[in-house]
Amino acid sequence: MDALWIAAALVVAGFVGWPVTALVFKLARTIDDKADAAKAAEEARRAAEDPAADVTVGPASRDPADTGHQDPGDQSVDSELTVQAGQPASGTPAGATTAHGQRILRGGAIIGVLERLGVCLAILTGQPVAIAYIVAIKGLGRFAELKETPVAAERFIIGTLASMLWAAGTAAAVKVLFLH
Repeated sequence: MDALWIAAALVVAGFVGWPVTALVFKLARTIDDKADAAKAAEEARRAAEDPAADVTVGPASRDPADTGHQDPGDQSVDSELTVQAGQPASGTPAGATTAHGQRILRGGAIIGVLERLGVCLAILTGQPVAIAYIVAIKGLGRFAELKETPVAAERFIIGTLASMLWAAGTAAAVKVLFLH
């Protein structure tokens, strides 16, 4: 009977943890979006109250025959604040470009299932030290990507914590309630 409870715990920890982790990501994004909206509203309010905000900046053109086209070398406010597709953002090393739609942390769903299975199994077998190995392997495997992309690092932390808490909670509940 214990084998059945262990198998059930592994299934619940490994595969039900996927939608749970996705829900945590959705909640984190909702919180971030609300914070971003509040920050934008505050900046808009400050700009409306700032008397210097009435200045309009247009293309720096002295040629009356100019049709509004700007050379890439022109220094206008718009080209300083926006990045064209394929151009590196400010602070990005030379030669590095960002692609729209580029997926970060590829393979995360499969890694998450394996992580939850490992954490659950470690707790059920009384080997919680194995969890440290799981975290270390996962962190080392993702180090280069996490170092380059702050968004990936944040997503990694949120996903890892949600995933591990789900697996540990499932394993602990099964161990306390059903295993002797």
